[in-house]
Amino acid sequence: MRIGAIEAGGTKFVCGVGNEHGVIEDRVSFPTEKPEITMANVVDYFKDKQVEAIGVGTFGPINIDKSSPQYGFVTTTPKPGWGNFDFLGALKAHYDVPYGWDTDVNAAAYGEAVWGAAKGLDSCIYYTIGTGVGVGVYSEGKLVHGLVHPEGGHILTRRHPEDTYDGFCPYHGDCLEGVAAGPAIEKRWGVKAVELPPEHKAWEIEAFYIAQAVAGSILLLSPRKIILGGGVMHQLQLFPLIHAEVKRALNGYVQAAEILQNIEEYIVSPGLGDNAGLSGSLALGLDALINSRK
Repeated sequence: MRIGAIEAGGTKFVCGVGNEHGVIEDRVSFPTEKPEITMANVVDYFKDKQVEAIGVGTFGPINIDKSSPQYGFVTTTPKPGWGNFDFLGALKAHYDVPYGWDTDVNAAAYGEAVWGAAKGLDSCIYYTIGTGVGVGVYSEGKLVHGLVHPEGGHILTRRHPEDTYDGFCPYHGDCLEGVAAGPAIEKRWGVKAVELPPEHKAWEIEAFYIAQAVAGSILLLSPRKIILGGGVMHQLQLFPLIHAEVKRALNGYVQAAEILQNIEEYIVSPGLGDNAGLSGSLALGLDALINSRK
């Protein structure tokens, strides 16, 4: 099988072609510009690839209600030009194939469930912590959508007692994204996160906020694996700090060996590395193709 995959990010698009085994055979990336420019690049990439289906994992918010006339649209994103854009319609005008369609973080969660760190498990939560914070949820063997789709990057957390930064989220100020995304680290300390040494106070504060969110996810959804990806999580010194903070936040309430004894194997980095989103989009496309043949 030849499946197309699109990981549509707010900063860059990654397009690729892979097979039913999850092997990415070809890929390309380009900056996210205005829709007419970006989608022209996407269409051009796939014109000679002869794909049988295409899976899309995209920044949002998006409309994933198949009964809605706006299914396949990017909706209320603040990204210039992309608000209320008919993403799937722009693809369908050129390629008459089955389409998988979901958020970029749900796609990443699905990729990890099918081929990555949560392979063989019936649930996982995927956090991406970078320019923004997004959360994908895979539960009881399927992706969670609900009323719209999970937007766990905007939950409210307790404030770190030593943190005086107000937060940068234009909607909520000091929500998780507002205090823990890459821009928050830079605005709080005056330098980019990659310039801060591993022992800097910044990482203690960062781990505190991430752990608050993770502990909430454990209590609410009881996932079998939690995966932390995104550019901020390339700072590997965060993981032991987060492990300790999660255990402190839960305070022994959740009596599970995965947390009490083996938390290093429970809260982990992506098994697919930076390919989680593209691989998940590939899996969405594969599902769309299989379902179209039933």
